[in-house]
Amino acid sequence: MPIFSYKAISENGSAVSGMIEADSLDGARGLLVAKGLIPEEVSEGAGGAASLWARVRARSGRVPVPDLILFTKQFRSMLQAGIPIVRVLQVLEVQTQNRNLKAVISLMAQDIKQGATLFDALEKHPRVFSPLYRSMMRAGEISGTVPDVLERLIYIIEHEEAVRNDIRSALRYPAIVVVALGVAFVVLLTFVIPKFVTIFAKAGIELPLPTKIAMLLYAFLSNYWLLIVIALAGLVVGLRYYLGTQEGRLAGDGLLLRLPLAGPLFTKAAMSRFASIFAILYASGVPVMRALAILSGTIGNTAISKEFDKVRERIVEGEGIAAPLKSARYFTPMVIDMVAIGEESGNMEQMMREIARHYDDEVGYAVKRLSDALGPALIVGLAAVVGFFALAIFLPMWDLTKMVR
Repeated sequence: MPIFSYKAISENGSAVSGMIEADSLDGARGLLVAKGLIPEEVSEGAGGAASLWARVRARSGRVPVPDLILFTKQFRSMLQAGIPIVRVLQVLEVQTQNRNLKAVISLMAQDIKQGATLFDALEKHPRVFSPLYRSMMRAGEISGTVPDVLERLIYIIEHEEAVRNDIRSALRYPAIVVVALGVAFVVLLTFVIPKFVTIFAKAGIELPLPTKIAMLLYAFLSNYWLLIVIALAGLVVGLRYYLGTQEGRLAGDGLLLRLPLAGPLFTKAAMSRFASIFAILYASGVPVMRALAILSGTIGNTAISKEFDKVRERIVEGEGIAAPLKSARYFTPMVIDMVAIGEESGNMEQMMREIARHYDDEVGYAVKRLSDALGPALIVGLAAVVGFFALAIFLPMWDLTKMVR
């Protein structure tokens, strides 16, 4: 049901404004009169302060992935049921709990009422809808298969969220252990060691090397803690600025792909994303050049995106897809061979789906291997910290015991 904004006079003569749902403009005026209000101005859409609120909320932040998945599923279901798109958005605006997404849906409905396409409405909200999401919706509008495209988008979003959750789960425990080790190191260094050193100094004991190192670290922290905090803050700010530049992103993403354990994981995840998205774009009728351009902006790694740009340049020169991939970095032999088979057989979509399934399994195995490898590394680190402080404390205590005897 359309939403109308209004300004009216109440029974006591005060000015009131708000929004009301009605079948038509005349119906909205009739409802206001029935409520004892005298309509002054009634217009369709969320105008005035409500519209301003919606635009502020729409630009205030991103939307959580589960909310976006739910929105896409409901959107697809109602479109498949034959409900007009404006009515679909009005229903979703009422049902959506996330305030940012609710504001975005409200603005989308207004834009479409004014004659904009669905892609144009999505294009105004890049913080909520990714380039892949928007490009696929554009392909769906052109081909008239928006519900099918939405179904494929749901698969991509859910799958990638599951992969991210697996990686977070694998890294959560190691991160907690590293933070705990850091806190324990600082506490022992600043509160425990100095008290023991005072006792050893009064007894005239020659301090062993581990204890001397601990005291030097304590003196450094106590005398220069402010400089250390400023240096760390400057380092974080500098890194964030550098990684925000094109050159910094390229260097950082390239470094990620070269890490001993995490590098293969990121590479396999990128290959899975490449294959699954390319298969969906190809099946949706998106031209190869356009599909590669979309992939370049949505692959999630600047270093691999740069290789996509090189591949596109060679395809423009008349080469196929497999030949340029052979000279590109980061693409595995399996991907290149399967793409070549897909080109020769004319069954590119099926080959890409096979690649995606293979690397989905590989990503799962890589996450497990990373988690298994981090356990022994953490144990070694814990043993090193405990051993250092044990030597720093118990070696002079042993000398003190001998003196007493």
